[in-house]
Parts: sequence; C-alpha cells; structure tokens
Amino acid sequence: MVKPPMKRSFIEIGVCGLSCRLCPAYNMETKSKCEGCKSEYRMSAACPFHNCVKKKGMDFCGSCHENTTCARWRKHKELSRQHDSFVCYQKLEDNIASIQKNGMEEFEKQQKAREELLRVLLAEFNEGRSKTLYCIAATVLQLDELESLLDKARAESKGLDIEAKSEIMHSLLNEIAKDRSYLLKLRK
Repeated sequence: MVKPPMKRSFIEIGVCGLSCRLCPAYNMETKSKCEGCKSEYRMSAACPFHNCVKKKGMDFCGSCHENTTCARWRKHKELSRQHDSFVCYQKLEDNIASIQKNGMEEFEKQQKAREELLRVLLAEFNEGRSKTLYCIAATVLQLDELESLLDKARAESKGLDIEAKSEIMHSLLNEIAKDRSYLLKLRK
C-alpha cells in the first residue's frame, strides 16, 4: 500500500520537535535564510528524519506509532541531552512532550510568543554578535522570564547606544543563567 505524501503543516516546527522560529538560520536577513525544517529546500536536505516521515506521510516523529521503539529517534533524544548543533537542543524533550500532550497548534502558539520576544531582543539589543545567544535564551528561558528580562533591560538601557544595550542584556542573561543554572551557549 502506498503511503500518502507527508503533510507539510507547521513548517516552522521540525519533524524532530525543534522550533525553527528560535534558530539562528531562521532569523537571518539574507538570501540564505532558512524558511523552516519542512520548507521545500530543507525537506530535500540530508536529514534521516525527513526521509522517514516522508515515507510514512507524517508531520512529526513523536506521533509515529514506532516512536517508542525507533533506535534513530531514541539516539537523537539521547544526544540532545548533551550536544547541540548550530541550534539549541536543550529543550527538545520538553518540546516533544508538549506536542504529544497539547498538540502542534498549542506548541506553535508558544513558539510564536517566544519568536516575538526573540525578534525584540534582536531588534533592540543585538550589536551584531549576539544572535545565537538570544536564540538560545529564547529557547531555554520561560516566557515570563523573557518578558521580565526584556522589561528590565529596556528600563536600564534607555538612551544608550546598541553596544551598551547589548552589554546590559548580556549581563542580565548571565545573571539569570547563574541563578537558575541555565546554560546559554551551544554544547559541543
């Protein structure tokens, strides 16, 4: 029996459960900007998960009936506990659990809220060298923490140039990371 083609809904949510909206490559302002893991270009890239879900006609590995026994899926989740690539994997298992419990629509709403806060961070506090840090912060911090941090940084940086604003944001991020044991860098 021929499987139906993969549904390409929620283009900004990878088949593995990562949020493209919080990826540095998705937040580029160049022609090489990634349009999301399920965009036409990315679906033709070499990703073992894409090939599998395309064959099965699925949108998300976590909804596959084999997700509890799949060795590739298990290995991916295990690696995500220790390593990142160019994007932060620290919340991958939380993402997967959220999607499985609440559905893609609810997860996408949360990611859109994170993306909005990330866009503000990039627009108001990025001196040109902080995109990855801000993407990781938008991934790791709780939404209320991000909102509070943004309000505090805005208050402390009124009238300052972008370099000084960025320094204040970095300082606030370092403070919350230390207090809450967050890791705000890619794990190699």
